[in-house]
Amino acid sequence: MKKGIGFVIVISVLVLVLWVGFTFFKAYQPKPTIIQGEIDAQSYNISSKVAGRIAKIYVKKGDEIKVSQKVFSIVSPELDAKLEQAFAAKEAAEAQKNQADNGARKQEVQAAFEQYKKAKAAEELLKTTYNRIEKLYKDGVVSEQKRDEVYTKYKAALYTSNAAKEMANMAKEGARVEIKKAASAQERVYAGKLNEVNAYIKELDQYAFHKGEVSQILLHEGELSPTGFPVVSIIDMQDTWARFSVREDYLKYFTKGKIVQVKIPALGEKLYDFKVTYIAPQGDYATWKATQSGKGFDMKSFEVELRPQSAIKNLHVGMSVLLEVAKH
Repeated sequence: MKKGIGFVIVISVLVLVLWVGFTFFKAYQPKPTIIQGEIDAQSYNISSKVAGRIAKIYVKKGDEIKVSQKVFSIVSPELDAKLEQAFAAKEAAEAQKNQADNGARKQEVQAAFEQYKKAKAAEELLKTTYNRIEKLYKDGVVSEQKRDEVYTKYKAALYTSNAAKEMANMAKEGARVEIKKAASAQERVYAGKLNEVNAYIKELDQYAFHKGEVSQILLHEGELSPTGFPVVSIIDMQDTWARFSVREDYLKYFTKGKIVQVKIPALGEKLYDFKVTYIAPQGDYATWKATQSGKGFDMKSFEVELRPQSAIKNLHVGMSVLLEVAKH
């Protein structure tokens, strides 16, 4: 009986010793170093070139939107007024160009030639009168002064007739080539201004240029939107990555192209394959970290990005990512 009790005591002590030894063994084993990062995704901002008041937002946070889906619209009375101004200016330029191309009206051309005929008739009358006076002057009937006066009137009528003829020809030929070119160029200028206003009007309705999930709505109906201000932000969960801040003494575990396994606590204990795609130093203002005293140097942090090798269901931006890099 005593031998049995002694045996049990020996076995119990042996088990206790083994358990204590195993516990100490585990306690002094190298512990894994875990680096924590977070999930990030490509984001896009949808904004308008036109300043105005938000008329309507057609999406909500969390909505999945497709390319060319209407996102929001803006109203701008000032732009409507500019459209009217541009349209009126274009019509005026077109009218000036047509006037230059068509030349004077038929009635104006006819009136110019009638003025020429009138001036020509006056010229012929004064020419006949001058010939008579010249004959009388030679016969000594009229004075030289009288002859000179009639001659001057005849020459003035001749010049008036020539001028009327040129004016009639100008009316018939129409505007000069330079004036036609200037009118045509002016028409193109105002056509361009009208096209510019129409281009801005198209900006009043904004459509998604990329598919994704609505993450932020920064302005709401009735609020003023400055030019280029992001009204709606979307994220593309098909373009995600894990972002880590890695101290440079651990950078040896991250080589570009290397496949590592990470755990995403929010999705359970499963390990996921990620590939190292980007390594770059972070800014000096917040990345230097002192090492043990006496080593004489500091450690710099690097930004490291890892991309998943396959689609991960229920993944969201901001989820923590854990990566075991070493044991020591």
